[in-house]
Amino acid sequence: MLQKYWFYLIALFSVVALVSAFIAEFYFNLAPCKMCLKQREPYYIIILGFILIAILKWQDRIWFYLGVQLISIYGLFYSIWHVGIENKFLSGPAGCSDGLNITNNASDLKAQILSKPVINCEDVAWSIFGLSAATINSLLLFLIFILNAIYIFSNYGTKKEISKKK
Repeated sequence: MLQKYWFYLIALFSVVALVSAFIAEFYFNLAPCKMCLKQREPYYIIILGFILIAILKWQDRIWFYLGVQLISIYGLFYSIWHVGIENKFLSGPAGCSDGLNITNNASDLKAQILSKPVINCEDVAWSIFGLSAATINSLLLFLIFILNAIYIFSNYGTKKEISKKK
């Protein structure tokens, strides 16, 4: 059953991930940081690819599945990086982490403070069972990556022998 509906399940996972993020943002007023916004991009791309292939009615979807693999790697990069920032193993991109440069100039200090985002990437806005949203996102993208790889190898990985009649 998973193989038959895999194309739709990938889209469903992506929609659920984005809807969850939007509910957290707009219903529970949990503003996303820069890294959170970057982690949404793979889902947008997967949904866009799904819509294009569904509209064009392409039967051979291998390029979609390969694209999902690549975009999953992209998403895993940002989500794992974000988990590292939250746990203070890694530093975030410029303007994403705490810390101000030491300066004796009040105007430089003011500029630094004003340039900092309202939401810090190091802060965990919410967690469930000790897992932050970035951690859950990492797990979801990893699940998509692994299941998609299994799907690709089981459906496209082996050459089908054409038996010749003698």
